[in-house]
Amino acid sequence: MFKLSGKNPVQKDIIYELRQTMKTTLLFLGLLLPLQLLADVYKCTDANGKKIYKAIPCAEGQSKVELNVKTGGSTDLNAQESQQALSQQEQEAKAAQKKLQEEQATQKLAQLKQSAMDESAKNQFLIKNNPHKFSAFAIPPYKFDELTPLVKTYQNRLPDIERMRRKAAERALATNQCGRVESVELSEKSTKDSLQILVDCSTAKKFYVSEQELGNN
Repeated sequence: MFKLSGKNPVQKDIIYELRQTMKTTLLFLGLLLPLQLLADVYKCTDANGKKIYKAIPCAEGQSKVELNVKTGGSTDLNAQESQQALSQQEQEAKAAQKKLQEEQATQKLAQLKQSAMDESAKNQFLIKNNPHKFSAFAIPPYKFDELTPLVKTYQNRLPDIERMRRKAAERALATNQCGRVESVELSEKSTKDSLQILVDCSTAKKFYVSEQELGNN
C-alpha cells in the first residue's frame, strides 16, 4: 500500500493540499447545517417596538414576520392571519346566508301549500252546502305534490288558482245558463300573464273566465 510519509517535498505538498481541502469541506458543512436548521426565522416586535429574532414562532400579541433564510423572502404573519380570519368570516357569512335563504324558501313553500289548502277547503265547503248547484267532484283539490303538468307550470300561484276556480263557478251560475257546475279546471289557454278557468256545466255550456274578469275578489 502506498503511504505518504511527509518526508518527500512532493508528498508534503500533497498532504498540505489534502488538509486544506478537508478544512474547506468541514467549514462548508458547518455553515450548511445551521442554514438547514434555520430555514425559517421569526422577527418578533413587541409593544415597545423592540425587535427579536427567534427560531420559534412569536408570542401572541407581537408583530411577527417570518423570514426564509434560504430564499431571502419574508411573510407578514399578522397580515396573513388577518386575511385568513377575513376569509373564514366571509365563508361563514355565505353559509349563514345560504341557510337563511333555504329556511325562507322552505317557509314560503309551506305557506303556499297551506294557502292553497285553505282555498280548497272553501271550495269543498261551497260544494257541500250547494249540492243542487255543484256535482260532488266539481272542484277537486289541486294537491301540490300531485299536480298535472299544466297546473305545475303555475304552481307558485296555486292559492290564486283555487280561489279563481270557485269564483269562476259562481260567475257561471250567475248567468242562469249553467244549470249545475260539473267541473272547474285550469284551462290550457292560460298564460303567465292571464290564467284562464274553464267551467263545464250540466247544460253542456262552457265558460272560459280570465283572472282579469274575476279581479281580486
